[in-house]
Amino acid sequence: MTALFAPQLPERDAQEIVPGAVHVPDRPAPDQRRWLADRFHEWAQGPVPLRAATVRGHRMSVRTVCLGRHRQPYRYTREATDVNGARVLPFPDRMVRPGRRAPQATGHDTATVGPYTPDTAPVNHYDTGARPGTRQDKDEESRALVVSLSIGDTCTFRFGNTESRAKPHTDPLPASGDLFVFGGPARLAHRGVPGVRHQQRPDQHHDAYDRARRVTA
Repeated sequence: MTALFAPQLPERDAQEIVPGAVHVPDRPAPDQRRWLADRFHEWAQGPVPLRAATVRGHRMSVRTVCLGRHRQPYRYTREATDVNGARVLPFPDRMVRPGRRAPQATGHDTATVGPYTPDTAPVNHYDTGARPGTRQDKDEESRALVVSLSIGDTCTFRFGNTESRAKPHTDPLPASGDLFVFGGPARLAHRGVPGVRHQQRPDQHHDAYDRARRVTA
């Protein structure tokens, strides 16, 4: 199973997708990725279980378990009042330090890096039937930058513009262990995961890790 936590692609450099959005390959250490994948199975059991949210009457195909705060349509809460009323699990201390290092690693300025401390993580699972559309965070109160970590299969991460879901957009391919950090002028860009390349997953990873897809702090 160790191949999941080792580089799966030729050596790649960090790439600025648009101003404020940077894709960084192979950034977290393998032990951190392994820890996250293992913890996912525990987080998915609750107290608020993995679930697909309903937005405007439509049930989403991606399933999510939240840490720190629960993401409901258009708001974040400490209790999952739209599921079972339970309080969500706390944001793990072990995720704070790598989360804080990510803005510095992606070249964000001191004013952004200094006060940034992640405290909320929607952990998304994209299975073979997931077909999520793009979303924009314009309804959220916070404009803090977003740190996204992919674990599992390589995916297409569509990163668009701030005006509409239409082009222009860019489709980077985050692999297992890649960071994607965006803020500033890219904070309200439309984004989504139109496809997951399940065929790229080594067979030995299937049983243990097909449920771990992305952590976004």
